[in-house]
Amino acid sequence: MTTLTKRYSFAASHRLFAPSLTEERNREIFGKCANPFGHGHNYCLEVSVAGDPDTSRGLTMPRASMDGWVEDSVLDRIDHTHLNAELPEFLDLVPTSENVLVVIEAWLREGWHKHFPGQALRLAGLRLEETPRNSFRI
Repeated sequence: MTTLTKRYSFAASHRLFAPSLTEERNREIFGKCANPFGHGHNYCLEVSVAGDPDTSRGLTMPRASMDGWVEDSVLDRIDHTHLNAELPEFLDLVPTSENVLVVIEAWLREGWHKHFPGQALRLAGLRLEETPRNSFRI
């Protein structure tokens, strides 16, 4: 079994803010990230898929197939959005990078069967880099 990992970039803005908390408490927890006007990141998403290479082509999966799946499932939804304001998943969920990664995983799993029906592959892992100093894995 081999694992293919590809990197994708997207830009998004958000405000770290829990509506159930006061402005003061949000500021204590999230610091400057609770700014009412929000802030943005240029994220890097790594997607890993595992499977046995196809014997005729020697590929775990065609790269274009993986790109189409990630673009359709994730990038078309999230790139250049304000997470809090434009994505229903974050109406009541604080868009921390941890939560963004959980939502991305759900989107990818939701699109799996459309893009890879009957293929013996599996989503092997995800990594989301928010900044050069902060990254998160599933």
